[in-house]
Amino acid sequence: MTEQIIFYMLTAVVLFSALGVVLLPGVMHSALCLGLCLAGVAGLFAALGADFIFAAQILVYVGGIAVLILFVVLLAGTKADLTTRQINDAWLPALLICAAFSWSFDKITRYFSGIIATTAPHPTIRAMAGALLGDYAVPFELVSVVLLASMTGAVLFGRRKAE
Repeated sequence: MTEQIIFYMLTAVVLFSALGVVLLPGVMHSALCLGLCLAGVAGLFAALGADFIFAAQILVYVGGIAVLILFVVLLAGTKADLTTRQINDAWLPALLICAAFSWSFDKITRYFSGIIATTAPHPTIRAMAGALLGDYAVPFELVSVVLLASMTGAVLFGRRKAE
C-alpha cells in the first residue's frame, strides 16, 4: 500500500510539473519545473528498483537542467527575455495530439492492468558493471576515446583564427 501512495505522489509531481513547463510564462520557471519533472521521473525509476537508470536520470538529465538554468540566467539580458510567451498558434493541433496520445495510453494501460509483477525489484548495477568492466571493457574504452577525439576536433574546428 505504501508503494502505491509513493507512486501516485510521484506521478502527481511529474504531471503537475510537466504542466508547469508548458503553461508557465517565464522561461526560468519552466526550466525549474522541468528539473522537478525529471527528478520525479527519477523517483519513479527508484521506486521500480531500476537503480542504474535512477542514477543516470539524476546525473544526466537533472544535472543538464541545472546547466540549462545557469545558461538561461547568464544569457538573458533583461527581465523581458525571461518572460517570453511560450504558447503559439498551434495549440489546437497540439491539444488533439495530446488527446489521441492520452486515449491510446488509456487503452494500453487497461490492456496490461491485470498483470502483476511476480518478483521483487532487485539491483541491476552489479550485473551492468560486470558487463561493462568485464567482457565489454575494451569497446567501452574505445567509445570514450572516440568521444574524446570528436570533442577535441570540435574545439579545434570551432576556434577562431588569430588576426
